[in-house]
Amino acid sequence: MDLLQENDLIYGRLLTVDEPHLVDRYNKALAAFGFKPTKLKSFEIDRTGFSPQIAEELKDPLYLDPNEVNRRFIILSPAQADLPVVHTAFSNTSQLMYQFYAANRRAIDALTIKDVIYGEIEDSVAKVNDIEDLLSINQVEFRVLSAEDTLGKANELGTLVDRLKLEPDAWRDNAMLERMVELARITGDIRENKLVPDQVIFRHDAFWTSHFGGIYVFIDADATTVISDPAAPGFRRSRPWQVSYLGIRDADRVFRFLAQTGRLDLPRASWLETSDYLEHRAEMAIAALIHKQQPNLDFDKVDRIWLQTWIHQNADLINRDGVFPFLNAAKREVAQTGRIKLEDLAPELRFLVVRAKPDHPDAWLTNALIADFVPDDFVSLYVFNKETFYKQYEGWSKRWREHVVETLKTTYLKDKAAFRARLYGLKD
Repeated sequence: MDLLQENDLIYGRLLTVDEPHLVDRYNKALAAFGFKPTKLKSFEIDRTGFSPQIAEELKDPLYLDPNEVNRRFIILSPAQADLPVVHTAFSNTSQLMYQFYAANRRAIDALTIKDVIYGEIEDSVAKVNDIEDLLSINQVEFRVLSAEDTLGKANELGTLVDRLKLEPDAWRDNAMLERMVELARITGDIRENKLVPDQVIFRHDAFWTSHFGGIYVFIDADATTVISDPAAPGFRRSRPWQVSYLGIRDADRVFRFLAQTGRLDLPRASWLETSDYLEHRAEMAIAALIHKQQPNLDFDKVDRIWLQTWIHQNADLINRDGVFPFLNAAKREVAQTGRIKLEDLAPELRFLVVRAKPDHPDAWLTNALIADFVPDDFVSLYVFNKETFYKQYEGWSKRWREHVVETLKTTYLKDKAAFRARLYGLKD
């Protein structure tokens, strides 16, 4: 993973924690979770407070994600809201954390001035044993604590303030008034400094999870659809009367589901000709073929002339594979007719020429699923499902890793937002 880290392709854009008082606060949260304090003077954290350096020190990459469910969090600064989530078993963890930050901005701003916020994103299960456990998660609740119990003291002060307002003789209770003064020294004026989060319960909508080799759960108004390996425990056995089950390799049924539920941008000239989408798919397909034929090739030596020569010399291999000729034919069809007819295409080929409908709430999740059916497009996989990308990266050769990293640097990393907007129509 060193090459990825050196090029900001993993653990990039994290927040450095190096001020002694923040390190001390982080240690208090670690202690609350049952861990020894870190000896590090400096480390980095993501939106949830996960630190790759702390994980390495603890020799536990799941120290904030026990059983990969009920994710823990540590908040030292409201600035964490704008960071990525770099390690999670659920694709919607990042969105849930962002919603928590957005809904409770004032409380987080006030609390982190003098305290650390920590806790768990609790749901209805403690451990995922089968698909039914995943389907039972309809909402999550942020159980929020603070090391100095600032939250508890603010709640107590609020209760006493209410009592003072409502009980006519409460102002005569000197012990209560002294307690209010004592609490106010810690919390400040809670009328101005809002310390208690407003919203801690959020819906658990569509998601991908790494459990059982990767499972997609899509939720529509009248149906829930699970897409996974049929060998996953509970497949077709959990609520079969209200859940549809699709095998992750059943390209035809998965494609029809995405199209019929309005999740796909079907192949039209209106976006294909301005996005270079087909050109991108073609480049990925040719690079994969070259790698299969010459696994130790140094791609730094590959220029346009070398590439054209290789294509001419390997026409039979390219035609047998079929992807590159198909994409060229699709490009001609779009230029002539403005669209691509999908009816006569093999199901696997359909995924090459579609993307998620950009304005659909499940656009990112849908693009992740599409990437599963286009295994040669490592760029799309990296953009939409980094957890799977990192797992595959571990099995690649040194030469191929170098090529992948260089490609991501010269395409996606140059301007992530512009790249996503052009290729996938997504607006951040």
